[in-house]
Order: sequence, then structure tokens, then C-alpha cells
Amino acid sequence: MMTKNSSPWIAPLTSLPASLRPITSMQEKHFGAVLNPTRWWGRLPYLFWLVALFVGFLERRRAKIDPVVRSLVMTRVSQQCCCDFCIDANSLRLAERSGSMDKVLAVANWREETLFSAKEQAALAYAEAMTATPPQISDALKDELKTHFDDKAITELTALIAFQNLSARFNSALDIPAQGLCVSEPGKKPNV
Repeated sequence: MMTKNSSPWIAPLTSLPASLRPITSMQEKHFGAVLNPTRWWGRLPYLFWLVALFVGFLERRRAKIDPVVRSLVMTRVSQQCCCDFCIDANSLRLAERSGSMDKVLAVANWREETLFSAKEQAALAYAEAMTATPPQISDALKDELKTHFDDKAITELTALIAFQNLSARFNSALDIPAQGLCVSEPGKKPNV
């Protein structure tokens, strides 16, 4: 992870390919700026489009996984992978979807917290187990998942967690900084 006052070891692009204009326009409209990872992914625009389409499918309105659960697992994987940008962006999304900062502030210690449903706890345990190297999915965890999700939902949850690992590890390895999207101090609201 990048230390404060240091710069990434691979510099971000200052000019992005025109082929990414639809994505960058959407980011500017929603966030007020191009998101930091885009300035690194921009070196591989075709691959970036594939990644964007993949996450777009996982985040579709008719996804098998509830939006709060999606944000919870994405935030937890981001924390495990020490991805400053992902923690920032996924915490913002979790705050928006859950309606407060409570779950954002509690997700790192979810096992000790009472805010999370049994379904959310199963998803968080799965996210942690999948993010371990190598993944460590116990039979007990598989049984617990099956009490809350059908096979299609488990497959989609697995894809979501795998995607977030790709994203967080890409950003963390390249020292991509946080964007300042979500304030994580108690009593403050996220920047939406």
C-alpha cells in the first residue's frame, strides 16, 4: 500500500483514450471526477471495458445478491486486500445502500457486531474465506451459505467476490490512491 506523500510507482495517465469517454463521462457526472483506477486501466482500454461490463452485470438491478450484501462483501474484500481506493469507493456505496455509516464502520469487525443479519454474516465469512490465499471454504461455511442462497446466487456471489479481489489487488499493487469519496469518521456523512 502506498505511503502518504509518496507517488505511485506506475504513473497515472493524464490523457485517456477516446474509447473510454463513455465511462469517464459517467464517472464525472456521478462523482465529479474521473475515478483514479481509470487512469491506470486506461493503458488497456479493451480490458477495462471487459472489466466494466463484468462488474456492470454483477451490479445489475436484477442481480441475485441484494445490493447491501454486495456492498458489504466488496468493502470487506477491499479491507482485506488493503486497497485504499476500493475501501473508499465501496464504503461510499455501502453507506448509500444501507442508509447510514453504521455498517461501514462495523464491517471490519463484523464478527463482533450485532448489525449484520445471518445472511450478511454468511456472505462476509465467504468473502473472507475466498480472499484467503489459498481460499479456505469449509464444509460448515458451504452449508451455511446454502441456508441463505440458492446455487445460482452462490455462483453470482462467488463471481462478485472474485471480481473484487481482482480490482482490489490491481489497485493495491499499483498504489492507486483513495479518491476521498467516503468519510469514515463517526457522525459524518459520506460525500454523495
